[in-house]
Amino acid sequence: MPFRLAVLALVMTATAHAAVPIPDPQFSKDWAETQKYALGRPTALRFTPDGRQLFFLRSGARDSTRRLYVFDTATAETRELITPQQVLGNADEVLSKEEKARRERLRLTAKGFASFDLTPDGETLLLPLSGKLFALDLATHKLRTLDDGAKPALDAQLSPDGSKVAFVRDYDLYLRDLKTTKETRLTQGGSESLQHGLPEFIAQEEMGRFQGFWFSPDSQTIAYEQADHSEVERFSIGDPAKPEEAAEGFYYPRPGKNNVRVRLGLMPAKGGTTRWVKWDAEKYPYLLRVYWPKTQPVQAPLTLIVQTRDQREQAILTVDAKGNTQTLLVQRDPAWLDPDFSLVRWLPDGGGFLTASEESGESQLLQYDAQGRNAQVLIARGFDAVWGVADDGRVTATRFATPQEVQLLRLSTRPGAAAPEVLARGPGERMARLARGSGHYAITQSTLDAPAVTMVFAPDGKPLAELPSVAESPRVWPAPELMTVEVAGQTYHAAVLKPRDFDPKKKYPVIDSVYGGPTVTVVTANAVGYLRDQWLADHGFIVVKIDNRGTPRRSREWTRAFKNRDGRNGDALSVIVNDQAAVLKALAEKIPQMDAGRIGITGWSYGGTSSAAAVVLRPDVFKAAVAGAPVTDWRDYDTHYTERYLDTPEANAEGYAKSDLVARASELTRPLLLIHGSGDDNVYFFHSLKLADALFKSGKSFEFLPLVNFTHMVANPLVQQRLDERVSEFLMRHLGGPVKP
Repeated sequence: MPFRLAVLALVMTATAHAAVPIPDPQFSKDWAETQKYALGRPTALRFTPDGRQLFFLRSGARDSTRRLYVFDTATAETRELITPQQVLGNADEVLSKEEKARRERLRLTAKGFASFDLTPDGETLLLPLSGKLFALDLATHKLRTLDDGAKPALDAQLSPDGSKVAFVRDYDLYLRDLKTTKETRLTQGGSESLQHGLPEFIAQEEMGRFQGFWFSPDSQTIAYEQADHSEVERFSIGDPAKPEEAAEGFYYPRPGKNNVRVRLGLMPAKGGTTRWVKWDAEKYPYLLRVYWPKTQPVQAPLTLIVQTRDQREQAILTVDAKGNTQTLLVQRDPAWLDPDFSLVRWLPDGGGFLTASEESGESQLLQYDAQGRNAQVLIARGFDAVWGVADDGRVTATRFATPQEVQLLRLSTRPGAAAPEVLARGPGERMARLARGSGHYAITQSTLDAPAVTMVFAPDGKPLAELPSVAESPRVWPAPELMTVEVAGQTYHAAVLKPRDFDPKKKYPVIDSVYGGPTVTVVTANAVGYLRDQWLADHGFIVVKIDNRGTPRRSREWTRAFKNRDGRNGDALSVIVNDQAAVLKALAEKIPQMDAGRIGITGWSYGGTSSAAAVVLRPDVFKAAVAGAPVTDWRDYDTHYTERYLDTPEANAEGYAKSDLVARASELTRPLLLIHGSGDDNVYFFHSLKLADALFKSGKSFEFLPLVNFTHMVANPLVQQRLDERVSEFLMRHLGGPVKP
């Protein structure tokens, strides 16, 4: 089906169900059982280098078990390749504690195949499942067991030549030859406190780095991380409903306290002595990125990005065979360097490397020569991400023309090349996958008209087919009004959602659906992001979403607004709350049906923090709040995220004090509902417990809903349904409904 026709079909499907009662009583159950309507859609796309085949994972519409499929670019046909049941038989899938934690960091709740790997010749697939490792021969469809899972294998990866697989077992690194099945233990002495080959917690949660070891392009060497946790605080999480079971321990570094000590070793793939990579780890303790490309020429060096603890300086280093490093580039920012723009991509044929910078005041993609000199600007403004580099040097990347329009580009890195070619534009979210050798590509696009649709294209841009989806479409389609508001010389983006039975003659209470933190944009052109807000609006509210200063996809000055102009002494609450309040006031002047005297606020995670802060700092504007999984004292969150914006408690005592909701509990004068999962290993349950205790001791009235043994995610359909019912009931109880003026 052509791309536009597919979008039209989804729109027609949504429109055909518009007669659902208001509000839809099934919404929360559907929302949870379909995992926000993501189940059933293709994910984890992987081309063969020649572009002949595209592998992907897909679950059922309400079955989260992911199966493996293959799309043939010549015939445009898709077939199911293998299922988890075919691999495991009647055995149940079992996840280790470490694998559960890894999936929590990935925000992955699916079952079945979490990942797969492919040999460069496209002949063999590596399938990790239930702590075991399997190899599937694509020609014969023969399945082999590589590791029986007696002790779980983590983060399995194929070598670039396809002859070996490396993995972590019991915190040590192992290697298995695919032909002989011989297993070699590469490291010794691994333990929960001294881990080999695994990324530490903050690398996964805050840096976006999920690997802990890397093969050399010739498959003869492995670089691996050693993470020493011995000086890091250890937290415990138990199931309060099962006190007979032992609590689980987690290493968690808090601001101003000890971090994991990380170093990088080089080990021959056949085993032997580790050569430790040498860099100034006292100055640059964070190992932010490691890049040793499997698909580039052998001469592409092992490359690191290491970072100071205050995240104001980082160095791009190359590493030689002896572990010596050479500095290619040093990057600095007076406030912080955004990890989302920390990248290095080596170009084929000695074309140098790509990296990103915000030094100009805008996010840019730059090309340097192999010595880190002669910078050329490839994308001058709005750079978002690099999705692939082809053998001919062409780069597939995204940029944001506005926060609501993520464009997909293809550009050449050759001297004198033409301007970037825009492959996809218009309001919407986009990401891509590229066949390195052939130039085939796939675009996954989400818009206000349709959920995610993935289209496959030939190298010349000719559409081949849409990857088949079995996902359900929402029974109710959201109708956000995207607008801009000018306040004090700043332009803010906002979305307004009205009830489907909206009466322009009535005044409506207002709900601010907030996040506010510095890593998330909520005002997008992605319909799925507004589904829950539309359901809430249908209860008789006008729901508003606002991107305050500090949120992404704007200029450097905008995104660094949490700190002063000198890059220091910020706090985590005041910019968010005051911006949200100011924009709500401006919107109420434009939309007469908004009742500015009845504004509530709700959010989760940083949004929960923003919600609780709103009723404490600005009770003149916010009359009730629902705070889900909030950080209530930033001294208790992790180092890499918190210190990026607040520095250490010693360096910014005032900022931490202003951001401390526990210390400010006595200031609460408005209704507050706290919600938190007792098993949360990101924002720990004690955040809400500490705030609840302080509120109680201050004589304050509030409500507290603990979600027993839930983590930072709520994937259980019944719990999600009851949670949404509680939130809507609380807001209706304290704000009322629409009235005639």
